[in-house]
Amino acid sequence: MTFSRRDFVKNSVLGAVAAGVAGKADAVPAAKPQPPAEAGKLPIIICANNGYAYVEAAYAFLKSGGDTLDAAMRVVKGPEDDPNDDSVGLGGLPNEEGVVELDACCMHGPTRRAGSVGGVRNIKNVSLVSKAVMEHTGHVMLVGEGAERFAVAMGFPRENLLTEHSRKIWLLWKEFNSDRDWWGPGPADPHWHPPADTKPQAELWQDRIQQLQQRAADLGIAPEDRLVAIRRVLFPPTGTIHCSALNEKGEISGVTTTSGLSFKLPGRVGDSPIIGAGCYTDQDVGSAGATGSGEENIKVAGAHTIVENMRHGMSPQEAGMDALKRIVRNYNGDMSKLRFVDMTYYILRKDGAYAAVCLWEGYSAGRPHKFSVHNGTLRSEVATPLLKGYSQDWPPFPPIPEDLKKGSEYLK
Repeated sequence: MTFSRRDFVKNSVLGAVAAGVAGKADAVPAAKPQPPAEAGKLPIIICANNGYAYVEAAYAFLKSGGDTLDAAMRVVKGPEDDPNDDSVGLGGLPNEEGVVELDACCMHGPTRRAGSVGGVRNIKNVSLVSKAVMEHTGHVMLVGEGAERFAVAMGFPRENLLTEHSRKIWLLWKEFNSDRDWWGPGPADPHWHPPADTKPQAELWQDRIQQLQQRAADLGIAPEDRLVAIRRVLFPPTGTIHCSALNEKGEISGVTTTSGLSFKLPGRVGDSPIIGAGCYTDQDVGSAGATGSGEENIKVAGAHTIVENMRHGMSPQEAGMDALKRIVRNYNGDMSKLRFVDMTYYILRKDGAYAAVCLWEGYSAGRPHKFSVHNGTLRSEVATPLLKGYSQDWPPFPPIPEDLKKGSEYLK
């Protein structure tokens, strides 16, 4: 039997495994001098907190001699496979036409290679597809239909990524909220003004939430899931996971994967598949990745900026704070706009020093930005914020009256 080059490659792949703060720039706290970051214990994995459940097994693999990129892939593949995680992979919330589109990129420090895919439909594990682009083509990035065909040629199965749960949330959004979408203009537009904070809206919100609850029931959304669905409709999430892994030999790799902005314009690609924005790894220095406002991160090349800052002597925390300050400068420190922006960076230096920094403290009081770390002990830590207070969701909506939240964490 003869094998074509494509068959060989295919078999190889299959066998491998925000309440805002009013004011201007003076609301930004002065930067505090940071003590030099000390080297950490090796090996180490850091990732966005939605990867927590998958870090322990990945760390055992890494500690036993597994490749750093393969270890990071084992973390992010978990949320990609999970239909209940509607921000990554299977079950990700779709674009405005009801189609799930996924993005991912990876960088392998030891061989200094990179791979990326954008706008991929019908393929669940786009993180592994980005690795296949890196290993089996002469390219770095494939997008859209071409990326999907390549994935199928590599042996990745086509499947419907829109679960019934995500489809019903999309139907709810389409009926009630599709006039408040991503067509813009957005806060970066010089003529954009934040919505008026009008107080007498309790009755309007009462009616709106009651309508959403009734329609959610009509669509067959389970009672315990209705407030979650309403939250997704009112405040479309930006779900992503990044992971960086460093072994005892000092080899380092990173990967980022996402389903992108919920209900986005078809074809929209954020920072996650952009080498240097959503992920950047340099074997000589370290690795960084991001979750949050993708458009803003692209404009500052956040992950690359952070790694270069570390190259020039900054600690991981200093390097990340500098990237956040560049986002603030892009808005001239205007807090009325910045409150609709948020960003979290995950940073790992080659010697094991690490940090996670965020633009705002979190989503609301009691819901800080967290990340996962394992360097012998698995734990979640709170990211260090640049600004005091909490981001507001975008597209912007007036605050929901407290009596309508009924104690639900999903509407806080």
